[in-house]
Amino acid sequence: MIDPSALAAELLDAALKAGAESADAIATEREDLGVSVRGGALEEAERSESVDFGLRVLIGAKQACVSASDPRPAVLKELAERAVAMAKEAPEDPHCGLPGSDQIASGWPDLDLSDPADPPAPSALEDIAREIEDAAKAVPGVSQTESCSASWGRVAIFYAATNGFAGGYSSTRSGFSASAIAGEGLGMESDWDYASRRFAADLPDPVSVGRTAGERAAARLGGRKPPSGAFPVIFDARVAPSIVGHVVGAVNGASIARGSSWLLEKLGARILPDGFDIFEDPHVLRGPASRPFDGEGLATRAKKIVEDGVLTTWLMDCRSARKLGLASTGNASRGLSSPPGVGSTNIRLSTGALSREALIRETGTGLLVTSMMGRGVNPTTGDYSRGASGFWIENGEIAFPVNEATIAGPLPDALLTLTAADDIDLSKATAAPSIRLEGLTVAGA
Repeated sequence: MIDPSALAAELLDAALKAGAESADAIATEREDLGVSVRGGALEEAERSESVDFGLRVLIGAKQACVSASDPRPAVLKELAERAVAMAKEAPEDPHCGLPGSDQIASGWPDLDLSDPADPPAPSALEDIAREIEDAAKAVPGVSQTESCSASWGRVAIFYAATNGFAGGYSSTRSGFSASAIAGEGLGMESDWDYASRRFAADLPDPVSVGRTAGERAAARLGGRKPPSGAFPVIFDARVAPSIVGHVVGAVNGASIARGSSWLLEKLGARILPDGFDIFEDPHVLRGPASRPFDGEGLATRAKKIVEDGVLTTWLMDCRSARKLGLASTGNASRGLSSPPGVGSTNIRLSTGALSREALIRETGTGLLVTSMMGRGVNPTTGDYSRGASGFWIENGEIAFPVNEATIAGPLPDALLTLTAADDIDLSKATAAPSIRLEGLTVAGA
């Protein structure tokens, strides 16, 4: 395999020789293993190794990006020449460009993202996948599984630029997943569970993943449409992160600069109830989305996006920050074949004092959502509409499973009614406890 740091340096050298005024490059080396079983038989076994890289060249206020996976010197030379030719023909963008040398990170923390243990043997992953499937099928009511899998991966990333930045890090990820089917014929229902961690030793018992998937599928048997009307809606901790994700998406500096965000005029205004924060921490040890520097080589830092219910900041890369007349927040995210954009790392919503069960009891009558589908939120207006399934709540207890429901309403207004439980799962990149929102309309029967 190729050393990503050496490859990034070669790309920059080729770009400058081809006539670029400045450039940045990203190189990745990746290894993945995955095994899945179904019906007691091996369904799929995969192993892959790859080297991929991307180059951005800048000439004045023009830029172009190219990517490839063939690291031969002749290919790098041709790629750089092509990128320079493309940049010369590109339209001018007065806000593009590398950060100044005084902005780049000069040091960063070790976030313990790479498991030093040897990769698992495919046979060991297969054994785990079979354990997961056996646990799912042992749940009463489960008739079969769609797929049960175990996986492992490692990636090394290196980023370098002609402004003097050069840095990289490695990370690993191990995971289990299960999808179970309960019932027979037209009455079948399916559900799933998964777990993913940086270190294999931090994973839960694989049996628990299979069992949970089976129990969730069996609990959905006999689902029907809910009543229609305005009801409180509880978003289970499995789906509540999507609500937080809509907020994070709306504070994307690129959207703000375009004037196309439903939070455009809300900086410094209340968007959540008192006491609630949305917090980003890129330096969580072994965190699912941790990173020591961003996609432009700037230092990452913890920040409260929402503090005590008030929106405090946008998330910006250098380009969006220049358009807004502000400074980057260290939230650049870099792909291989495109310029940096805006991204986030580990996002957390404050928890409440209630247990999930207490939140259900307190709700009285309403809908508990455990899965969703559909478009989500209008990025400009904040109007919300999703297909949903879950459970109907009557007298503070789960009454029956629900499917074919639609939830709709103005998300900005609903967020001001938010009540949270305490069941947050911090293993997710965007983590939130079960939350209840008022002011949404449920459409069912």
